[in-house]
Amino acid sequence: MDSVPLRIMIIDDASLVRLYYRDILERAGFAVEEALNGVEALEKLLVQPAALLIVDVNMPKMDGLTFLRTLRQQALPLAGIPALVTSTEAGPQDRLAARAAGANYYLMKPVPPDRLLGHVHLLCGAA
Repeated sequence: MDSVPLRIMIIDDASLVRLYYRDILERAGFAVEEALNGVEALEKLLVQPAALLIVDVNMPKMDGLTFLRTLRQQALPLAGIPALVTSTEAGPQDRLAARAAGANYYLMKPVPPDRLLGHVHLLCGAA
């Protein structure tokens, strides 16, 4: 019996970053959905929730932290979707702001494939 692959949403306005993450995740057997900003991500999640979100901080229309704060105010199970935040911002205040917004982990870009998959597996409970 074939199992349905876990669905991960990549929320990033940079097409190369989305492509990079998509390649890593699909090779590892995950299904991937993309959104260009927080507004688009919320719209898509209302139609079909994901097992995990990979969220950029700096995006147009709705940045990643505003998106997470908005998501965490939604009803469960939507509010409980784990989120991995990625950014080029390296300061401790950036990590704290992401945590306060509802991030489960914060990783600096560029994220090496093995590190990305390690966190994805941890947050999804996938082996």
